[in-house]
Amino acid sequence: MQKLTFAFLLGMILFNVSAQTPNIQKVGPIKSTILTNVWLIDGTGTPARKTNVHFTGPTIDYIGSENPNATDTFDVNGLFVLAPGFIDTHSHIVGSLEKYPEALADVSQGVTTIVSGQDGYGSYVDSIKAGIARKPVAVNIATYTGHTDLREKVMGKSRLNKPASEKEIAGMQAILLSELKKGSLGLSTGLEYEGAYFSSKNEVIQLAKTAASENGRYISHIRSEDIDMVNALSEIMEIGKQAKIPVQISHIKIALKDMWGKSPGIIAWLQDARLQGVDITADCYPYEYWHSTLKVLFPKTDYTNPASAQFAVDHTFDPTQSILIRFAPNMKYAGKTISEIADMRKEKPAQTLMGLIAEADVYEKAHPDANDVEALIAKSMIDEDVINFLKWPNSNICSDGSNGGHPRGYGSFTRVLGNYVRDKKIMPLETAIQKMTSLSAEHVGIKKRGIITEGFNADLVLFSPTMVKDNASFTDSKALSDGIKMVWVNGVCVYENKKATNQYPGKFISR
Repeated sequence: MQKLTFAFLLGMILFNVSAQTPNIQKVGPIKSTILTNVWLIDGTGTPARKTNVHFTGPTIDYIGSENPNATDTFDVNGLFVLAPGFIDTHSHIVGSLEKYPEALADVSQGVTTIVSGQDGYGSYVDSIKAGIARKPVAVNIATYTGHTDLREKVMGKSRLNKPASEKEIAGMQAILLSELKKGSLGLSTGLEYEGAYFSSKNEVIQLAKTAASENGRYISHIRSEDIDMVNALSEIMEIGKQAKIPVQISHIKIALKDMWGKSPGIIAWLQDARLQGVDITADCYPYEYWHSTLKVLFPKTDYTNPASAQFAVDHTFDPTQSILIRFAPNMKYAGKTISEIADMRKEKPAQTLMGLIAEADVYEKAHPDANDVEALIAKSMIDEDVINFLKWPNSNICSDGSNGGHPRGYGSFTRVLGNYVRDKKIMPLETAIQKMTSLSAEHVGIKKRGIITEGFNADLVLFSPTMVKDNASFTDSKALSDGIKMVWVNGVCVYENKKATNQYPGKFISR
């Protein structure tokens, strides 16, 4: 069997006409499929190799031999790479699947499994299973159990501005334990957000211990990604140490201008924690912009404090490049930067920040059933730090995306493959694929996916490494990527030539 470096593979593909389409021969009903003459990157990090891959239904049968009985034959002619379907370890797409079950945001960039229940919020296991049974979807779904969801259920939404009592913690532990037994991956927290910001470290550790008792995991939007990041990182390390549980930092970033460029020191600290026995990892998306609420810009949750508003403008984001993509109280503001809105209001950006938050609060009180009243895409990072976090051996790729808004929802994985791997050459293609597949599966506790090998599930993506490119932007956040040829979920083709196939083989994946 021929084994070559990817550099040689890339040269071979460039020599050929990379835009060609595989010769597809269909014979009778689909029972089994063989892809011949494909460059296989199997998700383990080993070099690409030219071979054949056969799968029947949802299972990969074998690699390397031809099966004359295959009912679907795809002769790839050495023009495309076959990789495991990508696993998005931090996704917010679930809420749109009822209306858009084809999950185009995911499959169009090669994602076949999404991990929901992030930032302390998400549906419970029974609800997700019932949703799939009621309306099948194109992608697989796994979930964490949200800490803030537990707080709201036990404490009530009006009482979240305090740590939970021991009795309340016990109530949350009981619900969490039930969810873990139903297949939840573990506990997720969004400690920077209002619903969990006032929780104590002890509260989180006790819940993390419950997750650990069922071999679950812990994933966290940490308590601060800017002014108090050092303490927030110390906290997640302590949670991992005390609860004896693997811990993952959600969408790792440095969102404080004063700390830009200090990612090597952060990574060294994380590595030291690993050497001391804390199984700490991270996921990362390939953008310098985050997408959240205006309130995240106030680390002390003092939204009427002019000094804090000015600190945000000076230290935590760039108002000239940060776009208010949604604002229910005044739709004219949507799509404009904070600086542009300030000019419209004849105010300074800091004053506008406070005014927008106050107006959003008034609107929410008047419309208690309203969702997503306001949202900001904020310029808050630098590419140097993004690259360092993407390259860290213990980080995997994620999107933190939804069905529109921030371009990461439609472009994260193809942006890594095109912009960062092919163009900037920050890592080998095989390494990037591993960070999207087997390493992602390892970090969240998913089995039988993320590697192309006999007996694993047939979640697959066929793509051109010379053509793959993200096209989603802030003005067109749903633009489909180039270079993703075909995507299979559980052995069923769900995406081909920039179109959904209207097949819905997605499953709920238990821990």
